[in-house]
This record gives sequence, structure tokens and C-alpha cells, in this order.
Amino acid sequence: MAADVSAGALAQASGISSSMLSRIERGLVSPSVETLERLAQGLHVPTSRFFSDQARRTDFCHVPAGCGPVVDRIGAVADYRYELLGHLLSGNLFVEPYLVTLLPGADPYVTFQHPGLKFLYFLSGDVSYRYGGKVVEVRAGDSLLFDATALHGIEAIQVQPVSYLSVVFTLRE
Repeated sequence: MAADVSAGALAQASGISSSMLSRIERGLVSPSVETLERLAQGLHVPTSRFFSDQARRTDFCHVPAGCGPVVDRIGAVADYRYELLGHLLSGNLFVEPYLVTLLPGADPYVTFQHPGLKFLYFLSGDVSYRYGGKVVEVRAGDSLLFDATALHGIEAIQVQPVSYLSVVFTLRE
């Protein structure tokens, strides 16, 4: 039974009889749309869950700590180290999660610009971050979320070392 719910508890939460639930589970009857909606409510899941092929999903990636490949990104700035933290091979959404570390000698750079949305979560350091005409002071624990088509980047480094999680979301074409 899904979600660690007993059949009796699911039948009661869904407002259907235990015998009807048993017949549905054994494939003896096809439930109506109304019955599926009641079961979904009883399980606290969307009705669409019954129609997705969860067993065939392959878009899962595990990268052990410190084992992400260091990537030379096109247009990468000197002394900005990008460790790829995962990748997905299916779907229409392209997600690029990186651990970015500014190495000694890294200079501020404010002319990053690319398609998609970007999420940054700062792990260490204090910097001034520019987004278009706005500059904000960020430090460990702060996050930023923005449209990456605008010019953006670190304008000044106040406290080192600087590291942050960078996740870029773009649609595949």
C-alpha cells in the first residue's frame, strides 16, 4: 500500500468500502474518476499520480561530496572553479547545479549574462553582488533568485573564501 497507509485506513479516509478497495487493488474492477479522486484525497496525493509511470523515471543523480567533476564552462572567468553537482538527461527543463568557489586571485566579474533563471545560495564569504543597476551585500546564508538575462555578478569581494551554490534553470530547445 502506498504512503504506508493500511487498506482499512485508506478505505475509511477515502470514504469507500474495504471490499471495493480490495477489488480495485486486485484489478477486478476499474474505479470511476470519482473513486480515483477520493483515493487520491485519502492518500494526500494529486489524482495524476495514478497515471504517471514512476517505475520508469530515470532522472535521478547522486554526486558524493567532493566528487563532482570540475567543469570548464564556456566563458568561465579565471579563478572561478565550477564543480558540477548533478545532471538530468530527460525532460524539457535543463538544470545546472554547481558549487562555485572563488580561488585565490579571483577578481570580481559583473558581466555574466545568459538565458534562464539563476538561484544562488552563498556558503561562505561576503560580497557585493550586482544585478543590472542594483547592488546588494550578500554573505553566507543569503540567497538570490533572478532572471539571468540581465547582467549580473560579483562586484566586490569583502571577505574570503567565497563559495556558493549556483543553479541555472533553462528550457531545452
